[in-house]
Formats: sequence, C-alpha cells, structure tokens
Amino acid sequence: MRLAALVLICTLASPAVSAPCGGDFGEFVVAMKAEAAAQGHPQDRIDAFFASVRQDPRVLKADRSQSVFQKPFLEFSQALISKSRLQTGLAKGKEYDAVFDAAMSDYGVPRGILLAFWAFETDFGQVQGDFNTVNALVTLGHDCRRPELFQPQILAALTLYERGMINPAKTTGAWAGEIGMVQMLPADIIADGMDGDGDGRITLKTSAPDALLSAARKLAALGWAPGQPWLQEVTLPDDFDWALTGLDKRLSVADWARLGAAPRDGSLPAGSLPASVLLPQGRGGPAFLAFPNLSVLFSWNKSMVYVTTAAYFATRLEGAPPYAAGDPGPGLSGKEMQRLQEKLAARGHDVGKIDGILGQLTRAAVQKEQQRLGLPADAWPTPDLMAAL
Repeated sequence: MRLAALVLICTLASPAVSAPCGGDFGEFVVAMKAEAAAQGHPQDRIDAFFASVRQDPRVLKADRSQSVFQKPFLEFSQALISKSRLQTGLAKGKEYDAVFDAAMSDYGVPRGILLAFWAFETDFGQVQGDFNTVNALVTLGHDCRRPELFQPQILAALTLYERGMINPAKTTGAWAGEIGMVQMLPADIIADGMDGDGDGRITLKTSAPDALLSAARKLAALGWAPGQPWLQEVTLPDDFDWALTGLDKRLSVADWARLGAAPRDGSLPAGSLPASVLLPQGRGGPAFLAFPNLSVLFSWNKSMVYVTTAAYFATRLEGAPPYAAGDPGPGLSGKEMQRLQEKLAARGHDVGKIDGILGQLTRAAVQKEQQRLGLPADAWPTPDLMAAL
C-alpha cells in the first residue's frame, strides 16, 4: 500500500509558480498554461499536456485523510513489518545485490534504507497507485493547501512529458503525484533520476535498478552521510533523566553512554558522533539512539511514525534483532490527541496542525508540560497528562 498521506520535501527543478489557487478549475488550467508558455515551453506541447487534464476529487479526499499516522509506533510498525515483508526484503537484497553495492559505492546509502522505503512506498513495486499523475498534480496545485509545492511539480511533469518520460493521459501513481517504485515527484526525477540498468532510459515504474539508484542519489543530495548509522536500539536505566530525550536534544554517543545508554545488540558507534534519544512511546516502550542521518529521512517524508518505522525496518534488514516492545502506558486516541493539541495550543505551545498526529512539535510541547507538572518528561501523552491539564 502506498502510504501517500505524506508531504514530500522535494528539490524543485522548476521555479516557483504563482497561479491563483482555488476558484474556477478551468481558469486555473489556463493560468498554468500561460505560466508554462512564459517559461519557454512550446505551445503545442503545452496544449497536448493539458488536453486531458481533469480535477480529481479522490485526490482531495486522500489528501485530507491521514488517520493512519495517528497510530502509535508499536501498532504502526507491527502493521507494516511482517515476517513476509522482511523475508521479501532480504530476498530483494540478494536479487539486486550489484545495484545495492553501487548505491553504497556511489552515494553511501545502505541497502537497508533503500529496501525499507521500497517496501513501504510500493510493496517492492507491486502497488504504485492508480491515480492519473497529471490530474493529481493539477488538482493539488489548484487546491489552496500547498500550491507552492505542487504548482512547480506540474511544470516539472510537463518537462518529463516533453522528454517522453510520461504520458499525461495514461501515467499513474500515488495520489500526490509521485511516480514509480520509490514514489518520486517529477522535479525529483529531473534532479536525481538515474538510468540504473543501462538501457538509456529512466523508467522508475518498471526498472528496480533505476528506482533504487535514483532514491540513493536523492538521499545523498538531501545530505546522507556515508558510513554513519541512522538508528540503534538501546536500553536506559530506570533513573534516566527523561527530559534529555527527544530529537531536539543532542549529546555525543560517549555522553549518552556515561548516562547509562547501552546497546541492545552489538556496540555503540564512535563516541564523538552526535545523537538523540528517541522514545517513540515513552519510557515504557522501545528506546533508540537517533543519529544525524535520521534527519535526512525526514527530508524525504515528514511523518514521525513513518520515518521511525522505516528507519527501524532498515536496521532489521541490516541484521538487527526485533525491538524490545516493553509495556508502554496507555496512549490517546486520535480524537483525544486532537483535544490535547488544542489544550497545548491554548497554553501557547506551537503544535503545528491540530490533526491528532503525534509529531515532533506536539512531542516537544508534551514534554514541556510534563516537566511543569512534575510528571516523567518522556514526551508520551497519556490520560494522566490530559487529566492534569
């Protein structure tokens, strides 16, 4: 299943566009055609590209439906990481061994990371989405939620059409306009698309080597540090200072070790490497050291639970054992989380959108209120915190 309720941060290959959002859809298309002409695209190509475009209400419905990301880490990760998916990932690693070696050699991106995103984005290419790509992009460019993201993608898709890489009437993908096995937006394909199989074309829908090397190149462009870890499970002492946890706080690995952090498997990396302690479900659940490379994955995808799960799955594909699930305290439902966010916002905290999703801003606000109230400051919102507020 394509987890497309994600906002991708992409390297825009096209300049910003300022066509008016909302209003009449036909007038918006006319404005986009004028913008394309102003940027030098041939008129006959513009007319052919937009000839079949239609507004797609399914796209808007999908864009508003993100409840899957309200699930806590344990539930979310156990739903996505099955024994079968792990076995398939290991098998794909062997099947495309030379491609993954090239990704590591050329871009420093480990196979576990690429396999995890390949698995979660399209189930290794099996489920790439049935939304018309151009319709999706124009629908979202017309919508006023994020026109600054999607309007340049429309023109990037026009460029792909001019290069013979997409068919406006037939090319399909995810609801947010991503294409191919690892789901890349048009501007990212222009910037980072790779011909991994040597056939002279970039075909991300049908060529695993093209898709995997394109993903590796994109992650490298986003700042992936070769040779560095991204996530490692640790154990923490009962008297650990929970207020030190969170992705907004960093100490060296050596400092965390002095405070009692110990690896559940293997050994800790170099003592000078900066890291954060991440508790996806508070002090009662799994604990991880999160390294700078994890922040690169947030540049690919902004969902906290998705990125944490993908990063953890990547460690499993690289040989790490299953996490110690522990016994986290009861959390909050999506509606309860929305009420909590409203309470936190009323107290002056920036929690971002009131959406019932436990993201980094909400976690930081929860931790501050836990400290104020004398509760264990592990950033895990509980019914006790709700009652105290």
